[in-house]
Amino acid sequence: MYKDDAVSPVIGVILMVAITVILAAVIAAFVFGMAGNVGTTKNVAFVSELDGPTGVVVTNHGGNDVGKLNTVDILLPGGTDQTDQTLTAVGDSERYTLGTDKRIIIKGYFDDGSESILLDRTY
Repeated sequence: MYKDDAVSPVIGVILMVAITVILAAVIAAFVFGMAGNVGTTKNVAFVSELDGPTGVVVTNHGGNDVGKLNTVDILLPGGTDQTDQTLTAVGDSERYTLGTDKRIIIKGYFDDGSESILLDRTY
């Protein structure tokens, strides 16, 4: 008949080698600092709603990192960009005029020097 005795040990050896290689790669990543460059994302929620044909109302809905938010840049492609410090607290709301691209981007700057895109919406 057939000799299937060698199949199981060969698969076992292949699996053990694969596990060893993966484990070595993970350990090397931590030892050489490759995993240390991963940044953390900021959690702040902004909502925008249309107000007329060219207006948009932006509201800060808070989040875990809202207390660390220093300033906010309101980027209106095709329009006038603004730096705003009035949108840094929960519930703060402002009205802006959309540019020709009908897009609004909100970029936040935080206490630790990091920056993050908090909203990017096109109407």
